[in-house]
Amino acid sequence: MAPKSQSLRDRQLESIERVLSLNRNAPDTSEYDNTAADSLVSPNKTLINEDGEPVWKILVFDNLGRDVISSVLRVNGLRALGPTALNIQLITSDLARGLYTPAYVNFLSSVPRPLLEDLAAKIASTNTAEHIAQVYDQYLNFIVAEPDLFSLGMGKEAYWTFHSAKPTDEDVEASIDRIVGGLFSVCVTLGSMPIIRCPQSGAAKEIAAKLDRRLRDHILNSKDNLFSASNQKSSSNSYMPTSRPVLILVDRDVDLNPMLSHSWTYQSLVHDVLKMKLNRVTVPIAEDGTQKSRSYDLHANDFFWARNCGSPFPQVAEDIDAELNRYTADAESVTKKTGVSSIEDLNDGSASAAHLKAALTVLPELRERKATLDAHMNIATSLLKGIKDRQLDNYFELEQSITKQTSSQMLDLINSPEKGTEPLDKVRAFLIWFLSTETKVEKALFTRFEQALTTAGCGEYIPALNYVKRLKDLNVMSVMTTQTSGAQQSQAPFLGGLSSLSKGLSDRLSSNTFGNVNLEGLISGVKNFLPANRDYTVTKIVESIMDPTAASSSAIAKTENYLYFDPRNAHARGTTGGSAANPSSRPGSSANNGLGSGGPGTGASFGQRRQGFNDAIVFTVGGGSMDEYGNLQEWVKRTNSAQGAGAAAKTKRVTYGSTELVNAEEFVKGCLVQLGQED
Repeated sequence: MAPKSQSLRDRQLESIERVLSLNRNAPDTSEYDNTAADSLVSPNKTLINEDGEPVWKILVFDNLGRDVISSVLRVNGLRALGPTALNIQLITSDLARGLYTPAYVNFLSSVPRPLLEDLAAKIASTNTAEHIAQVYDQYLNFIVAEPDLFSLGMGKEAYWTFHSAKPTDEDVEASIDRIVGGLFSVCVTLGSMPIIRCPQSGAAKEIAAKLDRRLRDHILNSKDNLFSASNQKSSSNSYMPTSRPVLILVDRDVDLNPMLSHSWTYQSLVHDVLKMKLNRVTVPIAEDGTQKSRSYDLHANDFFWARNCGSPFPQVAEDIDAELNRYTADAESVTKKTGVSSIEDLNDGSASAAHLKAALTVLPELRERKATLDAHMNIATSLLKGIKDRQLDNYFELEQSITKQTSSQMLDLINSPEKGTEPLDKVRAFLIWFLSTETKVEKALFTRFEQALTTAGCGEYIPALNYVKRLKDLNVMSVMTTQTSGAQQSQAPFLGGLSSLSKGLSDRLSSNTFGNVNLEGLISGVKNFLPANRDYTVTKIVESIMDPTAASSSAIAKTENYLYFDPRNAHARGTTGGSAANPSSRPGSSANNGLGSGGPGTGASFGQRRQGFNDAIVFTVGGGSMDEYGNLQEWVKRTNSAQGAGAAAKTKRVTYGSTELVNAEEFVKGCLVQLGQED
């Protein structure tokens, strides 16, 4: 069987495990299953000293280190930006006090030379050089939330930084440098030198140009560079892509709709309704007659989350029911053989020795499965309540056909007191309509919308409306959302029927950890929609670059003049078309139209711009959306399915990244409102 292609999460996990193995080469891990990697070091990677005893280590990390590690290895901590003078001071202070001998120092990002010199000077002044065993740059200053999803942990302020007049030039430059450093680390961790595509203006262009220069300088100035075969950190059984990936950089303004939309997938709902952060979600539960809060980690090792995170919520609810039935059947099979009444009774010694031995082989898996299902039942219950209180199913249905709505219908929605309990939902729906409608909204009509929203309790969000209106007036957005079919309402009742739900689930839940939850009351009125086949603007951009033969003409036109950087090619430094200096350019061809004449070097040929890619890294500058990530993965799934089993070598993969994953509330309140107040 061919080795499975590694995700960004797999590669980051390997790098972190190598840090914990004191940067020693890991043994062959062909028998190791990453799905079981929930401890800091997998059992067959434990470091042994000369006496055959495990080497105990103290892991000291800073704030960003906590976020990076905890997203894949479940370790707690805080937050920061990268190596700082304070980090250096703390390290040398600990060494001077003899806290660690020896010390293995691993920096998440590349350490600037001044800081490295500062570290050397402090070590020399404290005479502690003998306590230092290693100093490494690990290039891990990014946070992986899902196998193909990452962020740089820059907070919602990144969008504000690139759009407000208040930040200084130094502040903007520092943000650009941080993004460049994070993307450089992603490329190093993936072990691939990308081709870079980006629009001709904006922060994305500045980042692309600076990243291109850094990659070029690294290759030119390093005899044994980080992208050479000898420096690839992949385990012996991993599969490395045979072709280079494309890194597509876009500014957030290319499409704001994904930041505002009401999604219907499990992952997006958890992020929006329950405010998931760093894969952790906290929900209220009923326990012993009282309301308590409980936190859960949702990650790739959670079998139910891995299988259902991108599914429509009604399908998720049905799968919970199916998994509970399967668990009940498996548990009953074990109890019948052992003669006990429940799984919990297996610990009291009442079962026969033979039967107990057989039961104990499956007991850990059953208990782990039950804990997972308990977590997702609690999460689903909280989501159901949020969906019904806020009428999120109705907002989702509306947004599936938002361009068909008239201004009168939108005013009716805003004025209705029965459209949910959260005023922000009305603001989000209006902004999506305003950004999507091709009909000009005159000033008088816009004022009516402002007045209606203020009356509906949305007064605090009016600055956001004014800011978005200014963006649209400047024509900085070109939404290309396409839809092949509308939202379909399933003929089957939600969760297979309310009577079945009430009898099958509520009875079980009342005797478990959920308390007496009236799910029938929660679900009544919630619609069982299946999302339409709809591609967001970023998805269309990705398709036009990865698979130009299948892309629409509008998408091709959007990316036709995207800049092209190839750090391995001295003649591809960010121009759109060829020039006379390019031997491949022909008189009269489109490559000679002057599009790239103002940039350094020469431009990409028509063939290069149409080459297509199997692997892509998509990065949004100014904030990412869980809904947009899901939309990209749905396109990947749809495209790979269309290719058929015989096209396995051409399987596509898209890794989505952003400065920060931001939910709609954070984006509207923390970015749009703040910018609107500055106008």
